[in-house]
Amino acid sequence: MAKKKPGPKPEHPKDFVLRVRVDKITLEKLDNSVKKSNSNRSDVVRQGIDLMDEKLQK
Repeated sequence: MAKKKPGPKPEHPKDFVLRVRVDKITLEKLDNSVKKSNSNRSDVVRQGIDLMDEKLQK
């Protein structure tokens, strides 16, 4: 079996795992955002963090 070659390293590797407890309503909002944006939970959470950061920088 041939040895796998490593692929290119991502510019911003996702090295950290974050666990968050949410209630049912918040989870439904998150999943609704995921469906509407055709994305995944992690990407939607990252986008929310970016939006909050931009808002707080002003």
